[in-house]
Amino acid sequence: MPISEICTREVIIARCDETVLEAAKLMRERNVGTVVVVEERGSVRVPVGIVTDRDLVVEIIASEVDPTFIRMGDIMPAELVSVKGSCGVYEGIQYMRSKGVRRLPVIDEDGGLLGIVTLDDLLGLLAEEFSALAKLVERERKNTP
Repeated sequence: MPISEICTREVIIARCDETVLEAAKLMRERNVGTVVVVEERGSVRVPVGIVTDRDLVVEIIASEVDPTFIRMGDIMPAELVSVKGSCGVYEGIQYMRSKGVRRLPVIDEDGGLLGIVTLDDLLGLLAEEFSALAKLVERERKNTP
């Protein structure tokens, strides 16, 4: 199954020049822990970074920095880890594990943002699959004399 089938399509985005305070307000308003930082390249929104609620706490709040002066581009990691939508789910899991990330923007062939897949999304999918397997095992036990 391609990862594009399970990714969340409604992604909260911000630009590099937006303040972290604006991002924090978006996170609170939309009840999310991640904002994907994008650049507009023509009509394509290309992900260039990601900022999490943890980043805001550790980098801004704990450092007692004024969030009205710090821009998203200032605190996002230098390297963004993303994956093409055609990537398989298992491949995506392996990639997340090897890169040590819990959130993975999903992009199209042109580099445009399609969605985001999170560790929680993958755990939910795997839980459903394991549940289906458990039901199969239970049914087999009932059919065995």
